[in-house]
Order: sequence, then C-alpha cells, then structure tokens
Amino acid sequence: MTRRQAAFIQSDAFETLFGGAAGGGKSHGQLLDALRFAVSYPGSRQLMLRRTMPELERSLVPASLRLFPQAIASYKVSDHLWQFTNGSVLEFGYCDAESDVTKYQSAEYDVLRFDELTHFTESQFTYLISRVRGANPFPKQVKSTTNPGGVGHQWVKARYIDPMPPGTQTEFDGGSRLFLPARLADNPFLRRADAGYEKRLRLLSVRDRRALLDGVWELDEGRYFSEFSPALHVVKPHAIPRDWRRYLTIDYGLDMLAALWIAQSPDGYSIVYRELYQPGLIISEAAAAILSCELSGEHIDCRLAPPDLWNRRQETGKSAVELFADCGLDFDKSCNERIAGWLALHELLAPRKDEQGQPRPRLTIFDTCRNLIRTLPALQHDTRNPSDVANTPHELTHAPDALRGYAATVYEPPAPVQPTMYDCEIGAFLAY
Repeated sequence: MTRRQAAFIQSDAFETLFGGAAGGGKSHGQLLDALRFAVSYPGSRQLMLRRTMPELERSLVPASLRLFPQAIASYKVSDHLWQFTNGSVLEFGYCDAESDVTKYQSAEYDVLRFDELTHFTESQFTYLISRVRGANPFPKQVKSTTNPGGVGHQWVKARYIDPMPPGTQTEFDGGSRLFLPARLADNPFLRRADAGYEKRLRLLSVRDRRALLDGVWELDEGRYFSEFSPALHVVKPHAIPRDWRRYLTIDYGLDMLAALWIAQSPDGYSIVYRELYQPGLIISEAAAAILSCELSGEHIDCRLAPPDLWNRRQETGKSAVELFADCGLDFDKSCNERIAGWLALHELLAPRKDEQGQPRPRLTIFDTCRNLIRTLPALQHDTRNPSDVANTPHELTHAPDALRGYAATVYEPPAPVQPTMYDCEIGAFLAY
C-alpha cells in the first residue's frame, strides 16, 4: 500500500477526492478501502459507480475479483455486487444517462464511491450523495477517485481543488472535504512492475500528458468558452439603472426550465441578474414560477423563447407559446442559429479595454445565478463540429441555450471603424 492510498483509506472526511495523475493507485486504493469497510462494519452497504457498465466490467470488477478473498465474499454476476459472509454488500452501479440516478431513488448506502468522478455531471453527483443515509452507527462517507479532464472537470475542480489546499481537511456546509493529489511517483509498485508506463504517457498530446502524467487541473483545451473567467464575468449583485432595457430569455422543456433575466445598458453592456432553473414543470407551472420571480412593478421590455415553442401540440392544438400567453406571458421568437448565437456570445464574453485600460467584458453575471456560472464554462466543443457546442451531457446546455437565444437576437457587433486619411490642405481627417 502506498502512502497516498493509506491517507485515502484513513480519511474520515465526509467527502474525499483522491485525484490527479494516472497510475497513482487510485482505483486500487478505492477497492482496498471498500474491502476494509465491508469487513469492519458487518451488514454495511456500499455503492461503487462508474459512468457506464462496460467501464466497470473492464476495470473495477476484474480488479476486485483478483483482490477480494473468496473465503469471505462472493461475487453475484447477475446483480453486479459482492456479498460478504458478515452481511455486508458492495454494489457496482453506473449512471450512463442523466436520468439513471433515479434507479437509486429509494436506496440507502453507508459509503458512496465514484471512480472517475469527472465523468459525472454535478447534478448526478448531488442527487446520488443524498443516498448516503441510514439509522445505523456506521460512518457515512463519499469517496471518489479521478483524473483531470472529462465533462465534470470544472465542477470537480471548483468543489475540491480551488477552495482548499491539498491534504488539508476543510469544513463546508454539509460536511468536511479533503483533496489528496495523486502522482505517478507516489506508486513505486507500478513503476517497478511497468518501467515503460511513464514513457508511454509522455507520448500523449500536450493536454492529455498534462492531465494524466502531471495531474494538472488547469486545463482549458476542449472548453468552448475558454475566455470565461469568474474574476471578470461574475460580479456581486448591485443596483441596475431603471433606464436599462430588461429581457427574459428561456429554454423550456419538461426536463428543465432555464430562465434568465438580463439588463442591457444603453451602450450595449449586459448583466444577467436573475435565473430560474427548475425541472419537471408543465407550462402553467413554469409560467407561474417565472412570474413569481419578478418583482412588483418590474417592467420586462422583451421576453424571448426559441422557435420550437411555436410548434402546435397535437394534444391541445395550441403551441407552447400560446399556452404561456394564456398564463399571462407573451414571448417574441429568439434567433435559433446555433453557430451565430455561440459566436455572438463569444463576442459578449470577450474582454475589451475600458477607459482606464482595464479588461471589461460586455456580459457579466450576478453571482446568484449559480447554474449559469456552473454550466457555461463546462461546455465542450462538439468533436464533429468544433464551431458548435457538444449536446452531451444535456444537463449542461439548458442555461447556456437560453443565453445563446439572447445573444443571437439582441447582440449587435460594433460598427466597423471607417478608414480615414489626413488632408494636409484643409488640416482634417477625411473618410475614404
């Protein structure tokens, strides 16, 4: 056992992340800890997760078959779980689709274990850790391992790496957290058994080498909005002048209502000052939720909705927009050009020098709009069309799609500067 594996096993924090370079012994440490817990607490229940079942069957399952003593535990292939002679259970599970978390809706676990945490979305993680519960006296923990990169890279980094020093257990609302960095150098067993492993990692692309060999978390490659910076784009709520135009832009479906309220200054600067992000609402409920967010006397100059909400529904003969209108909300049609919309949003996010020479983007976001701040920097390029945003995981696209509708419809690029020449005879600059 390595020193880092021992620290992972001994951690009593509610949430522990063992993450960084490949080959640091993370998955092996996870299995060792699961075995120790099952033996130490008879009748305990644990769930170990990967994003897909094939990933489990290629990695954790065969590794556990080599590691776990058959004298004290047996593996039930059809149920994907280890049954221990003392009554403890270690279950293997997966969450391929966003909705797969509901498979565990009524379950209770003492320990939840994520292998490759950055492959999961934040909403999946948040839902699943609610399954850590029970009346028994056993420790309740969430233990995760991962490499940098993946769809969840940004939220994992924001949760475990940015807010606290490595190796230091820190208290947060909801419990304590600990981040343990993983390095290839921490695993002398692998380096002795496979001396060429490090050389093969050095043959990877720069980005993959930084993630898998160096364990670096500052990765921008693949991010669609690489210009997004919390320091520049996220601001504290402040008063907005009454003469600024106000917009509401939405992305609506039963899976999620994402609504953003945006104020625009006369000189073209925009502030996202409110958001509503709620799943499972029928149109009447969505309309009521939107109206309840708006302050008494607040005037909204324009409400924008995507063109698909104008399609008539077979069951009612009315479109979604007509149903919203019946509930007191009238919408104008936003532009649905994806590439043009994302390019316009790039322009709004791009920092420009202000009168004092300081960088100032044309779009800022109140720090109360947590879902937009969470999802916008997590968007990745579509590998088949780098000019577009990847549609998966879909949970990340709702708030950005609403913002894209605003950018594509409202944003106007600055007028090009007309070339001039100096006329010596009249002593003035003339356009030409």
